[in-house]
Amino acid sequence: MRFMLLFSRQGKLRLQKWYTATSEREKKKMVRELMQVVLARKPKMCSFLEWRDLKIVYKRYASLYFCCAVEDQDNELITLEVIHRFVELLDKYFGSVCELDIIFNFEKAYFILDEFLMGGEIQDTSKKSVLKAIEQADLLQEVWEKIENLAKILETLALFIKQ
Repeated sequence: MRFMLLFSRQGKLRLQKWYTATSEREKKKMVRELMQVVLARKPKMCSFLEWRDLKIVYKRYASLYFCCAVEDQDNELITLEVIHRFVELLDKYFGSVCELDIIFNFEKAYFILDEFLMGGEIQDTSKKSVLKAIEQADLLQEVWEKIENLAKILETLALFIKQ
């Protein structure tokens, strides 16, 4: 997989993950061009299309388009399954994911994607183990936040004692 994009029906980019080195200028051009192509397609049309030297596989879920660019020899149906599995993971984590979940929790969406895919390849097919890793990371983050809060309290207490 070369890249994955999530964008809204209004053409707002919500998430992008690139697995090949591409300049920022080229990325912007490709994203703009690809969004125009996908958004112009009718709902009954095939979810696969040839674009430049790549195959584009996309699927719309509610108001979001999940779009992947893969090599010409890659299997489109497997890519469609990858998209679906990512959506299932997001659904499981957020409880029926919506565009606002992606907007306000984009770092979690990226983290879920990174737990699932590495270098554009499936890292783990088990939803259970991916979600467990995410759960553990959330717990670790909570512990660090509590430690930081405790450190602030101790710092304030130390300043108070000095006075």
